[in-house]
Formats: sequence, C-alpha cells, structure tokens
Amino acid sequence: MTTANRNSHTKIIDEKSQAMPVAEENPKHDTIVVDDDEEKKILRKIDFHLLPLTFITYGLQYLDKITLGYAAVLGIREDAHLVGQQYSWASSIFYFGFLTASLPGSYGFVKLPWGKYLAGTMICWAVVLACHGAINTFASLMVVRFILGALESVISPGFSLITGLWYKPTEHAWRHGIWFAGNGTAAIIGGLLSYAIGYTDSKLAAWRWIFIIFGLITFGWSLYFLRPQKNARSFKTNEWKLKQAIEAVKDPKTWLLFLYTFCSSFKYNTLETLLLTMPQGACQVVMVLTSAYLTTVFRKSRCIIIAILLCISLLGWILVGYLPHRTTGEKLFGVFIFGGYAAAFPLSLSMIASDVQGFTKKTVVQGILFLAYTAGNIAGPQVFFAEEAPNYRTGYQTYIICLCLSIFVILVLRQYMDFENKRRDRVQGVCIEVEPKIKGSNGLVELPSAGLDETDGEQDGFRYIL
Repeated sequence: MTTANRNSHTKIIDEKSQAMPVAEENPKHDTIVVDDDEEKKILRKIDFHLLPLTFITYGLQYLDKITLGYAAVLGIREDAHLVGQQYSWASSIFYFGFLTASLPGSYGFVKLPWGKYLAGTMICWAVVLACHGAINTFASLMVVRFILGALESVISPGFSLITGLWYKPTEHAWRHGIWFAGNGTAAIIGGLLSYAIGYTDSKLAAWRWIFIIFGLITFGWSLYFLRPQKNARSFKTNEWKLKQAIEAVKDPKTWLLFLYTFCSSFKYNTLETLLLTMPQGACQVVMVLTSAYLTTVFRKSRCIIIAILLCISLLGWILVGYLPHRTTGEKLFGVFIFGGYAAAFPLSLSMIASDVQGFTKKTVVQGILFLAYTAGNIAGPQVFFAEEAPNYRTGYQTYIICLCLSIFVILVLRQYMDFENKRRDRVQGVCIEVEPKIKGSNGLVELPSAGLDETDGEQDGFRYIL
C-alpha cells in the first residue's frame, strides 16, 4: 500500500510526495490509479492503525505533564518543602525544557527514524516521570521537570508530521483534532485516577504513587513501539537542507503563525482550577472534535473556525474576569469555555502539515511555532500578580488583548494565503482548486509518485488550504 496524495486533482502534490512508507515492488511508477471505493478502504486502514496509537499516546503525554497539579493537591508542596513561588516555578520550568529542546528536537525528525525516535523519548520521559516520586527538595523537582519538558517536546510536532505524511491536506484538520482530543480525555481520566489514588492506604505518600503509576503506564505503552517492524522502507529524506531552513525563516507565514501561537498560548496557573479539570476536559473534547469536523464540512473554513474558537475563549475570559463574584453560574460557564484557544491549537498544527512544504522547512517552522507556544506558556502565569488577587486585572486584560491580537493575526494569515493562491493562478493562467466540492468525474483518483522534497515556494502547482 502506498500513502501518496489521494487528491482527485493530480496537479496538487502534498507532503506525502516528500516522505512515505511504501510496499510497492517497483517504486518508479509515475502514478497509481485507484477508484473511490479503494481510496476509502485505504483511508479506513490508515485510520485504524494510526489514530488509536496517536490518541492514546497524546493523552498520556498530557496526563504526565499535568501530574504535578494532581500531586499539589495531595501534598507535594509540604513534603518537598515548597514555599512562596517555588511551586509556580516548578510548573513553569517544564516549559523552559520544552523551549530548549524544540528546535533540536525538530532536527531529530530529519536525521532519525520517527518510530524509534518517538518511542525512545517516551521511554525516557516515563522513567523521568517515575523519578518524580523520589524527589524531596525544590532543586530535585526543578531538574526532573525540566528534563520532562525537553523530552515531551517532540510529541506534538512528531504527530503533526505523521499526520501530514499519511493524509491528504483536506483530511489534516480532522485527524489532528482526533488525536489532540486525547488531552481532554486524559484530563477526565487523570482526575478520576488521582482521586482514587488519593485514598490509597500506604506508607508512601499518595502524590508519589501518582508519579510512579503514571510513569509505569507510559513506560509499558512505549515498549509497544519498539517491536520489530515490517516493510520499514521509507522515502523520508535524511538530508537537512539549509536552503529550506532559510526559506522557513524568511517566509511571512512563519512569523504570522509565531505571533498568533504566542498570543493564544498564554495559560493561567491557579491551584483552584484543578478541581475543574474533568468538566473542562469534556468541554475541550467537544470543541476540538466539533471544530475539526466542521473544517471537513465547510470549504476554506479552517482559519475562520480558529478565529471563532478564539472568540469563544475571549467570551470566557470576559465572563470570568469582569462579572461580579456573586454570579457564580455565569463565571463557571466562562471557565468551561475559555478553553476554546486549546481547541484551536490542533487546527494550527494542521496548517503546517497542509500549507508548509519541504521536509526541512516543515520541521523548522514547527520548531519556531513551538518556541512561541512555550514562551506563551511561560509568560502567561507571570501576569497574574498576587497583590491583585482576587480580581487579577492585569492578568485578565493581558489575556483579552492577546486573544484579540490572535484573532486579527489568524485572519491576516488567511488573507495572505488566499492572495498568494490567486496570484499563482494569475501567473500560471490556470485555476487550481485544492478544496474541491466534488470527486473526479470518472470516480478515479490518481496517486502521484513519492520522493518530491520541494518547498511550497518552489512548487508552482501548490496552493494553500484556507
């Protein structure tokens, strides 16, 4: 089975033309032609093998990341003698590790086999997570949190690359949404498991058991990916192309995505919100899956849906920050919906999968995007000043301004890509539709051959998914 682009418009070549596993005896064929029914069978088979693996793994990485919050409820601050802002720094240091490893981690996807690379980092972070159960001081907690952040930094970009490899552009948003929904699901399950562990009768503190148990679960799951592989040949290039890296840095889309991601990644950091992780997780799952599905129903809607999700999040922040304290129900509703920014994140990742071509360029843009993501996560808690409690005016005002800026930037990015599509149509004298309304007239789909590693700037026939 080949995983080349299944678009009915054969002039459009996506990233499956850059790197893909193949099982053809003769890979030199220019095209492979399948009918619509066969294409659906291929798609179902890919979904069956990839989506459960990515969904569970992404849920585990999120669960492992938020275990510190559960441990705080169960006594880690007292046992590790955390005072003042030390707990907040222990939470933030995770993102410093993430920030440090983002670009080097992206380089690893060019040089190393993806499966072994991801499995190796999973095993390492599982061990590091379990080691959290042995810490007794602030310094030791900071060390393991930093390492955990560095190791987990490869999962999101890795899964986005895998999704871009196996699916055609019009399928990216929905598949990104499915595995990203593992976050909200993990929040629900993690809350229940932590509640149960909190009632264990043991000489070992319950918070230590949380780290050990979650670490063992992740370790066991990661071993699955180290099993022997069949048909492991791939057209993935192992060459780091400086020309593509330079184009990534010079591309305006890169920095529009950077600004949008930074502004939309500000996160709050209050202990009280831990009590709301389960309903928040459920709301996030609904918003992620609904928004991702809508991109498959409405053409050229991805950036618009992202803007709508940010508007929902903006409404949530306004309700929480500016309603009187006695309006508990309305403020609680705001808490549940301001997670809309998180539902927009998988759609942002899918934009890189669909709209950034060239393997080196794609990994560089992903690395830059995650620099913005981690910077936003680090900066977010710092604008909530203790002396402003309980209103936190500076914090809420900063978040609202950032969300408004994010909405503006994502719409500017959409207009820029739309302008570029129309410019290319004019220059080439042909209108290429990458989001067709109907299938091919003869019910057949031509699959281009593999091996192309050109950027979106180098491919004359490339058009951006909006």
